[in-house]
Amino acid sequence: MTHRSFLVAGIILTGMLMGTGDAASPATAAPVFKPCRLDHPAGLTSVEAQCTQVVVPEDPAAPGGRQLTLFVARIPALSRQAAPEPLFILAGGPGLSASTFYASTAPLFARARRRHDLILVDQRGTGHSHPLNCQYEEQQIWDAGEEETARAMRACRAELEKSHDLRQYTTSVAVRDLDAVRRALGYARISLYGSSYGTRVAQHYARRYPASTLALILDGVVPPTQVLGPSTPLDAQQALERIFARCRDDAACSQHFGDPQQDYQQLRERLARESVPLTLPDPRSGEPRTLVFAGNVLAGALRLATYNSEQAALLPLALHMANRRQQFAPLASQFLLAASGYESVLAFGMHNSVVCAEDVPFYSQSARTGLDATFLGAAQLDALQALCADWPQGPMDADFHTPLHSNVPALLLSGTADPVTPARFGDEAALGFHYALHLKLPDQGHGQLTQPCVDGIMASFLDLAGTSDRPSPDTTCLSQVRPAPFFLSMSGPGP
Repeated sequence: MTHRSFLVAGIILTGMLMGTGDAASPATAAPVFKPCRLDHPAGLTSVEAQCTQVVVPEDPAAPGGRQLTLFVARIPALSRQAAPEPLFILAGGPGLSASTFYASTAPLFARARRRHDLILVDQRGTGHSHPLNCQYEEQQIWDAGEEETARAMRACRAELEKSHDLRQYTTSVAVRDLDAVRRALGYARISLYGSSYGTRVAQHYARRYPASTLALILDGVVPPTQVLGPSTPLDAQQALERIFARCRDDAACSQHFGDPQQDYQQLRERLARESVPLTLPDPRSGEPRTLVFAGNVLAGALRLATYNSEQAALLPLALHMANRRQQFAPLASQFLLAASGYESVLAFGMHNSVVCAEDVPFYSQSARTGLDATFLGAAQLDALQALCADWPQGPMDADFHTPLHSNVPALLLSGTADPVTPARFGDEAALGFHYALHLKLPDQGHGQLTQPCVDGIMASFLDLAGTSDRPSPDTTCLSQVRPAPFFLSMSGPGP
């Protein structure tokens, strides 16, 4: 599988790096904020903000060495009686920057912003914070085999190492930066919202800096004990089969498409024998695009289709058209459109520095058990292990993968059809908090931020956390959350 494929399919101990806090740094002038704008990655919107920079050493053990400039943005609270604790917003990936993530989701944090400053720190190696960008042509990313991908990664490493120490971009180092920003901005305590990989960062910050943490909101939860990768093909397969079961139980969907699992199985068997060359309009530009529709493209399309119920709504129709009518364009277009923005917003080098230190070293041969029966198979693990064999391994705190024991209250958000961070991950993570409210949204995929009324629940949780160590917002509105209805034709769902 190509490097791009395992990133979307998705996506060692060096002693104790940090204690429960960093020593106070010498007094420096407070950062000066200036008006700025944060641009949506697709150019759809532009968000007003205040921006500044905070300088930190690239290697915390060598404070006099090379320095990094962290990009920091603040969106001030609207209320004159704003809470003293801001909300730090952490992006997923790993490799996505906080500023890019917020520019895509700003309206969903509007309720939280009423009483809380929003703080965006582009994590070191992403966005505007000394990014670890690997430059590829799009066609190279899609079409390269494992050997070519390895060569491209070695070339990327050689280029990045001219100006970066690739070992210094792990989570254990990055949480130091978050606290350096907290201190520089003068906040006594902060709350953190983390999405996907960002939940790992948020929990590790709470472990390292408990006295500085008011509350956590974890959306698509990765528990500290979880090594990402080995269970992903099994979880993705389970999410896919849940979509098929939902179609079978839906009268209109089953009437139009029967059992979509049959279309999936037949299509997968066909593509194992032969690939299908396609020419179709590029869903972004409309220009003709050639694509060889093979098993790996089907796997990528299925992977992306399980991420949320809106994409899942198209899946039975697209599979049916490909298998029964030999019309692959809808399935291929869905794949290309959903994946089109990743290359421009993900810092692949930062992704590599994280997973090669925190996940891949803990893979075992037994992790491959049962993967051949899944649509992703073991290709993701093979590709990651090949990549990390030639990528510098950075520091990871000795307790990084141990269970968390925190007095910080946490709101956890999970989808019961999440192919990446299934609800059982949230159940496990919840055990690490003295108080955890775990909300599981039926038949929803990865990330619940966009679901109706979740923004209000988050804002209420933050407000209550300022006065109670067991904040319990009203969640009755979630009873109205439903998965998107299945498309019965290219015109959309039925009446």
